[in-house]
Amino acid sequence: MDAMLLLKRQHQELAGLFDRFEKSNSEDTKLDLFNQIADALAIHTMIEEAWYYPAARSKGTKAELAEAYDEHKEVKRLLMDALKNTSAPGFDGRVAAIRGAVEHHVEEEENSLFPKVRKLLDKADLDRIGDQMNEMTEDLRRKGAARKRLSLTPAKAPA
Repeated sequence: MDAMLLLKRQHQELAGLFDRFEKSNSEDTKLDLFNQIADALAIHTMIEEAWYYPAARSKGTKAELAEAYDEHKEVKRLLMDALKNTSAPGFDGRVAAIRGAVEHHVEEEENSLFPKVRKLLDKADLDRIGDQMNEMTEDLRRKGAARKRLSLTPAKAPA
C-alpha cells in the first residue's frame, strides 16, 4: 500500500469525523465522535513519526519535517487538553482548535512534503513503508483507545 495514499485516506477519514462532530446536537454522540477523532489522530501521528517521517528525511525535506513534528506536538497538546476537559465549558471550541491545527498540517503535508517525498522515494519504498504503517495502524486499532498512548515525544518504529 502506498504510504501517501494511506495517509491521505486517514486525512479524509478525520475530516469526515470532524464534520459529523460539528453537525451533531447530541453531547453523547459528540463525545463518542471526539474519542474516535482522538484515537484516529493518535494512530496517525504515531505511524507518521515511526515510519513515514524517518523514511522521508533528507536534506530537501528538513524544513518540512521540522514543521511537521512541531505541528504534531501542537495537535497532541490540544488533544490532551481536550481529553482532560470533555465535560468542561468550551469543549466544542477545543475540538474546533484541534480541527484547525489538523487542517493546517494536512494542507502543508499534502502540498509541500508529499510532492518532495514522491520524488525522493520510489514506489517500492513507498509501498514498503505504507505496509508497515498499515500494519501498525491495525495493531493499534486492535489494542483500542490509542488516545491513551498519546505522548509529546515522537513515536519510534516498533522493534
